[in-house]
This record gives sequence, C-alpha cells and structure tokens, in this order.
Amino acid sequence: QVQLVESGGGLVQAGGSLRLSCAASGRTFSNYGMAWFRQAPGKEREFVAGISWSGSVTNYADSVKGRFTISRDNTKNTVYLQMNNLKPEDTAVYYCAARRSVVITRPDRYDYWGQGTQVTVSS
Repeated sequence: QVQLVESGGGLVQAGGSLRLSCAASGRTFSNYGMAWFRQAPGKEREFVAGISWSGSVTNYADSVKGRFTISRDNTKNTVYLQMNNLKPEDTAVYYCAARRSVVITRPDRYDYWGQGTQVTVSS
C-alpha cells in the first residue's frame, strides 16, 4: 500500500503561482512512477504531468507545457507540481497518483490516489 497526501492548493489570481506537494508513505516511493491529474466540475479527470521513478523522464499535457513543472525528491518521498502563470481554466481539484510502472496518461491505470487539493484561479 502507498498513502498519498496532497497539499498546497488554494485561491490565486490569474498569472499567479502555486506549488503543490504530494507526500507518500508506505512502500518504496522510488519504485513508483508519479503523476498529477486534475478534475474540474462536470469534467473527466485529466492527466497534467508525470515523472518517472528516477525523475529523469517527465511529460506534460499540452495545456500546461511551459507553465507547470513536475519534480520529485525520493529522499523526502515527495513529488511536487510547480504551477506558474495560472489561468482560470486551471481551476480544478488536483490529485497525485502512483503507478508501479512507466507513467501513462490513463487515470484508470494508476494504483494509488491522494484525496485531492483544490486549486482555484480567479480572473
């Protein structure tokens, strides 16, 4: 089992920044690919960013490329999502997820999920 706890969400104006954190406990964190997803009201959960177990490979949704950065610190069992130049359309609940394999964009292929953290961007 892996337990994931997100933090760092909040209310920010358009153009602002937030840094989300996801703290993991349980099994060996460094064995897992990690990803951030988000879900806005009335919409499906969508992939935002992913990072390999070593941190050497990252990938992003087109909508966030150049604005968001995913990183991880395996010594702290934590993955981060730095979000810059936020837009109102980034408003959603953000979830981190773990998968004991390569990172993919399909949410149904992830084994563990956090409870989510709300990000609201005002215009």
